[in-house]
Amino acid sequence: MRSHIPRPLRRTALLAAATVLLAACGGNPTRPDASTPAPVPPPPELKVGLALGGGAAKGFAHIGVIKMLEANGIRVDTIAGTSAGSVVGALYASGMDPFEMQRKAVALDESSIRDVRLFSGGLVQGQALQDYVNGQVDATPIDRLARPFAAVSTQLETGKRTVFVRGNTGQAVRASSSIPGVFEPVTIAGKHYVDGGVVSPVPVDAARELGADFVIAVDISNKARGTAPSDMLGIVNQSIAIMGQRAGAEELARADVVIRPEVGDIGPADFEQRSAAILAGERAALAALPAIRAKLAEASVARASEHRSRHQREQREAARLACLQQEPGRIARLLGREPDCEAAAASTSN
Repeated sequence: MRSHIPRPLRRTALLAAATVLLAACGGNPTRPDASTPAPVPPPPELKVGLALGGGAAKGFAHIGVIKMLEANGIRVDTIAGTSAGSVVGALYASGMDPFEMQRKAVALDESSIRDVRLFSGGLVQGQALQDYVNGQVDATPIDRLARPFAAVSTQLETGKRTVFVRGNTGQAVRASSSIPGVFEPVTIAGKHYVDGGVVSPVPVDAARELGADFVIAVDISNKARGTAPSDMLGIVNQSIAIMGQRAGAEELARADVVIRPEVGDIGPADFEQRSAAILAGERAALAALPAIRAKLAEASVARASEHRSRHQREQREAARLACLQQEPGRIARLLGREPDCEAAAASTSN
């Protein structure tokens, strides 16, 4: 007997049956259901780098800067130093706190780091400085210090900047601090090295190369002020500053914040003014704190935004690839219903 089911009901029943068959055969809808987007993980914290410039006895100012940064919660992750900055930087990277550094600086006997050799024209050999630094860091190699550290020097044969990030810490500091005409060049692996201030007075780039996202530079270099220094060390230091002035200005421009302690009246050999230099560093760092905090906050917001955008791009690409790898069911293929993978990818970020 022929069924007398009304035609509209038959049509509804056929559509329902087709839907069941599509589901049973693994058919996909035109736009796959979007999976719940994965939560955005927190971005990695900004790494703060400290670039400590050269300036002989003015370098005691670096201790004051570090004291104030630590006292105000600014954690330093990497340190790069040139000349006097490499001496302070090595001690700080070894794990020594700034108050201990200040205590040692006040008690430092200048003669303990100055070894003049008459047969080399009265130049300072530098071995005493090397031994002093190695004694302070317990002979720890650069790459095993508590924090990443770089000492910047100048290769005498080529004039190229050389960044020491492994090996003998005291020897690297000695190479970075070998002021031409005052110290003997340091021989390392057959090459000769002199003061890093010739090519990188404030080693901002070296701090970045260590992985710093945000660089605080401390500039204590001599500036030409219309008068000539009266002593040999002052003449040499100002000559180095003049030679590296243009390159140094360009490198300083790549720092996020520049701190300039008022140490212009302290001569390169004025070790008796070490306390005044430390105090100048403290004052300059305190004055720079508002700028440091504001720019750190700005950099953190930019980092979070970029991190979120990258995460969303990765999620969209993962969803698109997962969609492309799906095998449409037999009936879906017959009906020409391929998954809309671009729509699926876009939906993950909505």
